[in-house]
Amino acid sequence: MQTLDTEARIRKQIAENPVILYMKGTPAAPECGFSRAAVGALSKIGKPFAFVNVLAAPHIREKLPKLFQWPTFPQLFVNGELIGGCDIILEMEADGSLQALLEKATAQA
Repeated sequence: MQTLDTEARIRKQIAENPVILYMKGTPAAPECGFSRAAVGALSKIGKPFAFVNVLAAPHIREKLPKLFQWPTFPQLFVNGELIGGCDIILEMEADGSLQALLEKATAQA
């Protein structure tokens, strides 16, 4: 039963937040370098984003990688779609595509 509840909760979070980052720690206090780098890239753009601290939510930490076949954290979702982890976020920030994606996502919200 817990598995179904966890999957439903994850899907609800992703559906309700145009931009959501599953990370270790919080934006104010990231608990790994990859999460810190991802938050830094998102924060530079200045658009709002939701987050889930997977260290405080072990069921989500266990279930999310299986649901979306992405083994590591952070994981960024925009408009319900998995964008990727830290490397992809930083690449997209560098080429400008992250800003365009977030502006479009937050304009629709």
